[in-house]
Amino acid sequence: MLKRALISVYDKTGLLELAKFLKSKDVEILSTGGTFKYLKENGISVTEVSDVTGFEEILDGRVKTLHPVIHGGILAIRDNKEHMETIKRKGIDTIDMVVVNLYPFFQKVDEDLSFEEKIEFIDIGGPTMLRAAAKNFKDVIVLSDVKDYENVINQLQNNGEVDISTRKYLAGKVFNLMSAYDGAISNFLLEEDYPEYLTFSYKKNINLRYGENPHQSAAYYTAAHGKGAMKNFVQLNGKELSYNNIKDMDIAWKVVNEFEETACCALKHNTPCGVAVGENLLEVYKKAYDCDPMSIFGGIVAFNKKLDKYTAEELTKIFLEIVIAPDFEEEALEILKKKKNLRVIKGEVSPQDKFEFVSVDGGVLIQSRDNKLIGELNYVTEKKPSEDELKDLLFGMKVVKYVKSNAIVVVRDGMAKGIAGGQTNRIWAAVQALDRAKDGVVLASDAFFPFKDVVEEAAKHNIKAIIQPGGSIRDEESIEECNKNGISMVFTGIRHFKH
Repeated sequence: MLKRALISVYDKTGLLELAKFLKSKDVEILSTGGTFKYLKENGISVTEVSDVTGFEEILDGRVKTLHPVIHGGILAIRDNKEHMETIKRKGIDTIDMVVVNLYPFFQKVDEDLSFEEKIEFIDIGGPTMLRAAAKNFKDVIVLSDVKDYENVINQLQNNGEVDISTRKYLAGKVFNLMSAYDGAISNFLLEEDYPEYLTFSYKKNINLRYGENPHQSAAYYTAAHGKGAMKNFVQLNGKELSYNNIKDMDIAWKVVNEFEETACCALKHNTPCGVAVGENLLEVYKKAYDCDPMSIFGGIVAFNKKLDKYTAEELTKIFLEIVIAPDFEEEALEILKKKKNLRVIKGEVSPQDKFEFVSVDGGVLIQSRDNKLIGELNYVTEKKPSEDELKDLLFGMKVVKYVKSNAIVVVRDGMAKGIAGGQTNRIWAAVQALDRAKDGVVLASDAFFPFKDVVEEAAKHNIKAIIQPGGSIRDEESIEECNKNGISMVFTGIRHFKH
């Protein structure tokens, strides 16, 4: 039977309704600090914890509930005779419900506060009470999430009790929360890229209809603290986002954010199928479209500048899943919204992540993001690229970073003319990209050439300049083949594998 509840919360959402319900059931409420004051001011009869412990709050409120009278009342197993005799002998009454939510460390760690100020948002008493109540969930109802108040109230109202499966679920939520909360604090204090234990602090954003395929379940989680491009966006129109939409949107947005000049990326199945830079949005969209008019159908288009109405009108001429841009002119938005299923996304921040994660069976691989384009340009052939060719070469390298290895991108005038990747050898990718390009001028490769065959194929298609990392034991063969065909070649010293 529910007789006593301890309530100590930072977030007071729904608190009055819960407290009034408990009082209607003659439940004694214990509380501390701001929660005690809030309940009293709203006419709720409440007992201060210090009156129960006989020990006043000390150390600026750091020590309030850390006392045997409180934790004995929470942790005593009700059907354990020795436990009950012990707390009776010590004058301790049981506590049957613990309602606690924590200091907002997730939010405060990202604010412009001093280190010392952030430390004060590390909750100690709250987690201790929650963990104690969760361990003893058979006897103590534990509420760490305001969203669970209603269910508990309904069960108590209708049945006079909270069933064991709900109690177990609520206890599980406590330890789930604590793992993320402690992980965030650990990362804040350690400041290590690769700590001994890898901890994640991600919160479920939404349950997705399915994963990559309809038979796979999926959910979308976002970082509990910090900003991120795929966390801080606003959907302005269209159907709900799917698992594949979010993955594709992430890559398309990263591509356009590689460029300062006006850029567009068309993407399909997590691979760019058209990328271009230019003077205005309509121009770059048409150039990106022309790279692969077939694959763009049903794909995603991203821009790095505010979308105008003229480009919006052009976009509506084909079927697209998503359009993402940093902002939209009002008329442009009205035009796009005429396609009710088209997902229109306002990207509010540039990519923020420092690391990438990939799951393998039984483990997780973690690495820093590929944020370095080139090491040092090394002109290794007799002929050097022209200024315009060098611009296209560097453009090609920015695109190559987001194409599956073996990646080849053929470029002309700030436009990807042919993109190929995901092949098990480089020559196949080169042949595909060059065949698609028709009139390409320069070629970019994500890794070195193990043989001279890529240069030979490039010469057949009148390629004028090549950029690649270099580092093969057969580099000299490729250099000689370039010299033979009047092709300039530049080494970067940086490989861009994307597996």
